[in-house]
Amino acid sequence: MQEYPVKRGLTKDIIVRMAAEMKNHFGVAPTESGGTYRIRYGALKRLDVKVGAGNKTVIIDTESDMKVSDDVIMDTNRRFRKFLDAVTGFSTKERVKRSKTPTEE
Repeated sequence: MQEYPVKRGLTKDIIVRMAAEMKNHFGVAPTESGGTYRIRYGALKRLDVKVGAGNKTVIIDTESDMKVSDDVIMDTNRRFRKFLDAVTGFSTKERVKRSKTPTEE
C-alpha cells in the first residue's frame, strides 16, 4: 500500500476526479465499495484507490499479475504513472523528490 500527496487546489473534487481518471487512463469504469474504487487492468489483478485523511492524499493498493507479457507490463506501468500524475497533480519526478524529503507539518 502506498500513499501519495495531492497537490494543493486539487483536493476539493478528488473523489470525482479519481474515479474519472481511472476510467480515462485504464478504459475501465471502477467499482466502488466503502470509499475504495477498484479496477482490474493488464498487469494489475487489482488496483484499489481511496482518498486519505482530509482529502490530501490518495492511498493505492495493487496486486500484480506476474503471468502477463512484458509489453502488457510496460503498458500498464505507463498508464499507472499517467494516472498518478493526473490524480495527484505531481509528475513522477516531483513525486520521487517529495518522497525523499521529509515534510514538516
